[in-house]
Amino acid sequence: MAVPKRKMSKARRDSRRANWKLTAPGLVECPQCHEMKMPHRVCPECGYYNGKQVIAKDAE
Repeated sequence: MAVPKRKMSKARRDSRRANWKLTAPGLVECPQCHEMKMPHRVCPECGYYNGKQVIAKDAE
């Protein structure tokens, strides 16, 4: 069975365990409706991508 030769310090142990933090997704403003959306994806509010309507949304 594998046994460590030296005691691992608390700082080294804790830094190894501290990889769970997540970053917020990058958001950009939609040029048509000015809502925030994920980059390189169809806008869920208006259905536009790259200046063209690709998903038909009913007008409110």
